[in-house]
Amino acid sequence: MSNQNNANTATLDALQQLIDVVAQLRSPDGGCPWDLAQTQATLTPYVIEEAYEVVEAITSGDQNAIAEELGDLLLQVILQAQIAAEENKFSLKEVAEGISQKLIRRHPHVFGEVEATSIEQVKQNWEQIKEAEKGESADKSAQLSSKLRRYPRTFPPLLAGMKISQKAALAGFEWENVDGVWDKFAEELGEFKQAIAQESLERQQEELGDLLFVLVNLARWYKIDPSQALQGTNQRFIQRLSQVETLAGRPLADYALEELETLWQQAKAKIAENT
Repeated sequence: MSNQNNANTATLDALQQLIDVVAQLRSPDGGCPWDLAQTQATLTPYVIEEAYEVVEAITSGDQNAIAEELGDLLLQVILQAQIAAEENKFSLKEVAEGISQKLIRRHPHVFGEVEATSIEQVKQNWEQIKEAEKGESADKSAQLSSKLRRYPRTFPPLLAGMKISQKAALAGFEWENVDGVWDKFAEELGEFKQAIAQESLERQQEELGDLLFVLVNLARWYKIDPSQALQGTNQRFIQRLSQVETLAGRPLADYALEELETLWQQAKAKIAENT
């Protein structure tokens, strides 16, 4: 047996062990009360949480952390399949077979006779096959709005905004150049300021949403991930705040705003020295 076959066998054995562990946790005979109380719906927040923690681990570059967080995410997949199997809905077998068949269908340039020599061709084939799988007629496929409605329901707002802007741009709903996006940003910023000064909270939220959507489009033009950008800012703010607290030596509420600004600049400089 080759080394590759040995590795595959070991991987399957480890996966089977995880399946058996989850089945025992869900067993009415000696299982865990918490696991037994879970449903597909109650586990939903954990699926989202674990997915974000995988992304955070990947961002950190810590391979041990990535492996651990992928394990936590895999656990959620196994748990969902276990609960579904107990209710005679589907099993992990159907999950694995389904994704394998989907990958084969959507990669005819690998598993079939179709040629695709660029990433753009691969993406185009993928979308066409996806539409065919969903049984969309030519008329329905032409309705961009019907394709976009699912994104606000299934993705966090920043990611949904990026997906919507990408699909709209591919359909031709796009600025001629990035200068047009900057002009739109200035327009929406003015409308947001006016709403803050004169209009209702509902209108303020609408105008802020419009402004954020233009920022998402700017990010798309400059090939920046807005979710990662904001996540980085969140992390840097906490890091700098921690340094400010170290420098302060007493509660921040005891300081005037000007003093806090001085500490903030000192914290930024100190962190920069250490990077």
